[in-house]
Amino acid sequence: MWLLVLLFSFFAGPVFAQSSALEFRARFDRETDPMHRAKMMPQLSDAEFQQIGKDVAAGHLPEALAVAEEYRDEVRACENGLDAKEPDAEKHPSGFKQLQISLRESLRRLDEILVNFTGDEQKPFIEVRKDLEQLDRHLIRELFPSQPGSDSRSGKPRN
Repeated sequence: MWLLVLLFSFFAGPVFAQSSALEFRARFDRETDPMHRAKMMPQLSDAEFQQIGKDVAAGHLPEALAVAEEYRDEVRACENGLDAKEPDAEKHPSGFKQLQISLRESLRRLDEILVNFTGDEQKPFIEVRKDLEQLDRHLIRELFPSQPGSDSRSGKPRN
């Protein structure tokens, strides 16, 4: 009997994990509050990078790229929603911090994936990475506008 339970859990585990990732994405898509969406980003990025890893391992690079681009678009939409809801991230960092931490971790994961690609395979993923890096820099400027070497009103470097 234990053998049957073990076999069931071995074969059903990935199906339930994929199902929960899809359910989480659906919950994320239904969420309308940008703060809540930003706080969900770490879990969403985990699920999406697991999918990217599976697609890469299976040799399905176009599918992996599509998931990476979807993640980039989700981050951009989340960041735009946060910017519209809370103009002062320095005083009210909730959501901004979670999004930036998730984004930084995703950049690290993407770097780990890129080292295994040829130059031609890397090109579209590098474009996504550049976009993510720009979004990360924007979040850092929003969270820390009074950084040394920047104009505190605009977040731009001083000359």
